[in-house]
Amino acid sequence: MSRTVALVVDGREVEVPDTGITLLDALRDHLGVRSAKDGCSPQGQCGCCTVLVDGAPRVACVTPLRRVAGRTVTTVDGLDPATATAWADAFAATGASQCGFCTPGIICRLEGARAKGVAADDAAGLDRALAAHLCRCTGWLPIRDAYARVAEGTPVTVGTDRDTEAAARRAAIEGHAPQAVGPDVALGRGGFADDSAPADALVAVPDGRGDWIVAETLAAARHQAGKVQGRRTTVDPTPPLDLPPGEWAATLRTCWVEPAYLEPDAAWCAPGEDPVGPLVNGGAFGGKRSSPVASAARTLADRHGRPVRVLLAREDVVRLGPKRPPVAGGVDAHGRGVLRVVSTAGVAAAVARVAPDLVVEEVDVPGPPTDAGLRAAGWAEAEMLLAAGRGLRPVTGPDGGVAEAAVDLDGTVRIRVAAGDPLDEVVLRSYCVGAAHQALSWVRSEGLAVTADGVVEDLTIRSFGILKASEMPPVTVEVDGATGPPVNGTDAVFVAVAAAAWLAAGAVTDLPTGS
Repeated sequence: MSRTVALVVDGREVEVPDTGITLLDALRDHLGVRSAKDGCSPQGQCGCCTVLVDGAPRVACVTPLRRVAGRTVTTVDGLDPATATAWADAFAATGASQCGFCTPGIICRLEGARAKGVAADDAAGLDRALAAHLCRCTGWLPIRDAYARVAEGTPVTVGTDRDTEAAARRAAIEGHAPQAVGPDVALGRGGFADDSAPADALVAVPDGRGDWIVAETLAAARHQAGKVQGRRTTVDPTPPLDLPPGEWAATLRTCWVEPAYLEPDAAWCAPGEDPVGPLVNGGAFGGKRSSPVASAARTLADRHGRPVRVLLAREDVVRLGPKRPPVAGGVDAHGRGVLRVVSTAGVAAAVARVAPDLVVEEVDVPGPPTDAGLRAAGWAEAEMLLAAGRGLRPVTGPDGGVAEAAVDLDGTVRIRVAAGDPLDEVVLRSYCVGAAHQALSWVRSEGLAVTADGVVEDLTIRSFGILKASEMPPVTVEVDGATGPPVNGTDAVFVAVAAAAWLAAGAVTDLPTGS
């Protein structure tokens, strides 16, 4: 029989069997504490599972349970109620939480920093605190604003003069999926599929051969599947396509790029019912539209006669999930040219919408799956090439949103966006800053190393190249107060910022630019 580990979790004295599991396993699968999120376990690189151990921040997915025997563990659920409310209200008021998957861990980390006396204006101290975390949605700047409010003790009142239904509507428009807005979301209570699964549900994970391993616990399923922690290759990402021949005024080549949403694909289903799918509280930038987890949950639940949770590990997401298709293109001074792109259904139509004079050549290349539904895939690259010849101009998204962007000499990014009725400017601004972060990250540092036979070698979340908090420049957002139906604006913002950043870097041919 295995021994048990006694500890205190959120004020409760508990005992958990020690079968070699991690603190995160104990919290989520034994104690039902779902505020600590599993974004990359056991890589220990995203920070989503951060909790406080005797008051100090600790990444739970790489902390063996036995290491916290007799100690006090505090999740965001166990914070003093007034403290938790202050953080939740500040995050909601500043737009520092969108999907809310990364924020419970960030709040625990920031509470640790606040307790150590990191001042609101201590940028370096805040950078050190956030260095252990990744946030794909918000672009970090709203999180800094939220920290300032709590650290300075600024009172925040959320909901008295704000239409949260309108805010949620704006979030859904920008994220292309249902999205809750409010203080509870920052505390991790957005309703993610794996958080709502019954405690007695079986767990299914990929077996690596196209089928599923089903077990009583996640730890057991991963053990049976022979899960091996992902690695980061030392090989730099390389654009896989050659430039088309021609005399071009501008050329651009890109690599495979991971959408890098923080919540790995998850779903659960009870026998004979509809599954709770992976898009419960966020759109994953289009990366989960073809996810297999919901259909697998339905099939496995019916087969086993019990509820089943289906979960992808971070390595599974990288291997199985769609990537931004690489391109290689050139344009002349008149905007005519050729854009080669890894064969992807729908990408030619997306390019034709903005650049009808670009000839699209689809090329079959060994590699991970691609999807034209990822944010602005294909047409962003076309707009960038056109901007190299004509200069920066307003960008119009498929839904009618319009954005302009510029990168100043000091690095500041300036954005103007028109998205119809803003509905809620806090949400719209947050999504604009997040889109700017994603665009800057893509242009400057993102890319996957893929072998000649199409195998992705970068399997850790830190190897994707996502810009850290310390690397994010200031961003200003001017919202056009135009009337009219609300439309998506941040896809156009993403493209406008990407074009501005690329031109500011000298319109060098190969992405990422490295600066």
